[in-house]
Amino acid sequence: MSNFDPNAILRGAQLTFVGAHRALQNPDLFTTHHYRQAAIAVCAGLAIRIILNVPIYGIRVLLWFLSMFMDLEGEGWDDAIIDGLDFISKSVLQIPFMLMMIMSSITPTLDNMFMDSLRWVDQTYIQKHKSDDPSQLRAMYHPTLAMYSTHGEREKKEKRTVMDGVMLFAMKYGRRAAISLATYGLTFVPGIGPLVLPAASFYTFNKAVGPVPATAVFAIGFVVPKRYFVQFLQTYFSSRSLMRQLLEPYFHRIRFTKEQKKTWFIDRAGVLFGFSVAFAVMVKIPLLGVLIYGIAEASTAYLITKITEPPPPPGSEKEFAHSEVRWKNKHLFLDLPMDRLDEFNAKLSRTEKLEAIPQVPRKSFT
Repeated sequence: MSNFDPNAILRGAQLTFVGAHRALQNPDLFTTHHYRQAAIAVCAGLAIRIILNVPIYGIRVLLWFLSMFMDLEGEGWDDAIIDGLDFISKSVLQIPFMLMMIMSSITPTLDNMFMDSLRWVDQTYIQKHKSDDPSQLRAMYHPTLAMYSTHGEREKKEKRTVMDGVMLFAMKYGRRAAISLATYGLTFVPGIGPLVLPAASFYTFNKAVGPVPATAVFAIGFVVPKRYFVQFLQTYFSSRSLMRQLLEPYFHRIRFTKEQKKTWFIDRAGVLFGFSVAFAVMVKIPLLGVLIYGIAEASTAYLITKITEPPPPPGSEKEFAHSEVRWKNKHLFLDLPMDRLDEFNAKLSRTEKLEAIPQVPRKSFT
């Protein structure tokens, strides 16, 4: 529960807005290159919308054809079919979200945006602390991470093609979509239907964040209507998937084992959920979703500087990854006031940090 407490979730939500504000202040995001990428993203969002609606339009045409031979004016099942398909595609299968994930995996644009934003975060940090003792400031993130290869040990093996990466992602998504669709289908089975979603949610939350949140969600599942409960669960799952995707530029450079990465995410679960849930909702906005995805990636650069230590130069990344599995300064960071986030210095101990933070009146943070 300590990893998923309300304070951690709230701090993650604060980092969403602070990180987005910091990212949008970066003048490099408004270059011709990024404008061109933004235009492509809008076109891609329109294409995603059209692709998503093709099956629904097809069924509408079929129903229109049937209406020539049947009286559907007084029937409601035709509208129920259309509404059900729309709900399954957007809320159960998360098709728009999946298509944007595939786009992000085949283009280096988001990786470049992450690194550009990380450089800006470092520059802003130096500017805000230009009058402080340089020996007391944290190390920079961008210059060191820029030394790392984005492929790591995989460079020694045959490089995968773009299509291989897309197919691998599609297979993973296909398994998840099949499980979601099967679970949703079981909710209509008499007798066991009402138990399916609460039981599935308890199993998932218990494994991810512990028994206390899992029990709370399990109880909510019996009160909230099924449609809204499905949307809540899928928002949680999509926020997790989005967060993992947004952190790929970092994990492509700093290599963790599967177990280390799992523990890394669990130890930061509350903050990561609070950070990603708002973006997970906003990326589903038609057309604008792909642009918000880019802002989310840029904001993640700010997040990294708060939940990880500055990385060492290449050569000792395995030892560094092992030391980063647990978030050593979690409680200190969660206890800091909102307007003092930039005074957080990962190099100092807890006592030293508290002494280093000047006791001055609070001011608005930007």
